[in-house]
Amino acid sequence: MMLQLSRFTDYWATLDWDNLALSLRSQTAQDVEIALASPHLNLSQLMALLSPAAEPYLEQIAQKAQRLTRQRFGNVVSFYLPLYLSNLCSNDCTYCGFSMSNKIKRKILDLAEIEAECHAIKQLGYEHILLVTGEHQNKVGMHYFKQVLPKIRPHFSALLMEVQPLEQQEYAQLKQLGLDGVLVYQETYHALQYAKHHLWGKKQDFLYRLDTQDRLAQAGIDKIGLGALIGLSDDWRTDLYFVAEHLNYLQQRYWKSRYSISFPRLRPCAGGMQPTVEISDKQLLQAICAFRLFAPEIELSLSTRESPYFRDNVVPIAINTISAGSKTQPGGYANRNTELDQFSPYDERSVSEVAQALIQRGLQPVWKDWDDYLGR
Repeated sequence: MMLQLSRFTDYWATLDWDNLALSLRSQTAQDVEIALASPHLNLSQLMALLSPAAEPYLEQIAQKAQRLTRQRFGNVVSFYLPLYLSNLCSNDCTYCGFSMSNKIKRKILDLAEIEAECHAIKQLGYEHILLVTGEHQNKVGMHYFKQVLPKIRPHFSALLMEVQPLEQQEYAQLKQLGLDGVLVYQETYHALQYAKHHLWGKKQDFLYRLDTQDRLAQAGIDKIGLGALIGLSDDWRTDLYFVAEHLNYLQQRYWKSRYSISFPRLRPCAGGMQPTVEISDKQLLQAICAFRLFAPEIELSLSTRESPYFRDNVVPIAINTISAGSKTQPGGYANRNTELDQFSPYDERSVSEVAQALIQRGLQPVWKDWDDYLGR
């Protein structure tokens, strides 16, 4: 049935949030043990590992996740860095520091400022960059992207973006300019709760955003990122289960693309809301490990939203991509200005400090793991 559908929104419409939430809470210890014994998890078994019934099994889940991570990725952890190009935004969202209703200074980097940022980032050793903007179609849209990508691409070996959702042909154009991957988080897969937090702007269009990964894959984008903002809805378990459904759909339909999952938790920001529901460190570790068992081959990423203690102890278990030394404001690497922040990073250590912490745990930081010619 799934492969006959033309887009993920068609499949999403067949999923009942309330029934799935009930199923998650109806899982038993026996369901968890069956999932742990399985060499390849299906969605039902993932549900068992995301459920409250799995919490007493965290040690066993983590041990298996770590074995799978080492088997697939060895001891390496890839580093990437977000480069914020603009904090201008035409959306009003309850949880974001860039929201148009927040009284903060706005900034769009020009080409000279971007060049300064690139040089500052290169000094840190980075080769993998994630370009980030607020969502503003007119002032920070395709015209701007077509100007800046050719200036940034020569500096780095991998270039990803996290910006407003675009059309398929626009992604195809950006791919021709050197774009390797795109991250687009749905925030929450619950349509009514999504509407509650998106008050104005194009981001109000839940279904258009939900189909973004389809457009990305159809444009031939190599790496596609997805995830939910943990703490935005009142049920993180069901939201993450929907992420798994989305991932499963994409892998079956668009098998030529690679996928990554991130696990962002709400962080303090200008005008920011408090999380609707708290998720403990142990519960977040449970979710991360469940995804590693469900999809051993995909990239699992953890950002500086998390504490140094959490990252140092969780990365060796199941994470293979992290950021470090991140600045969440445009111009933050060449010139520090906290008034422009999107959110406050929790892990504020330097790049070298984070890298050294991983080395002490037997892991190898990697700044560049492939060249274009190797994929030809």
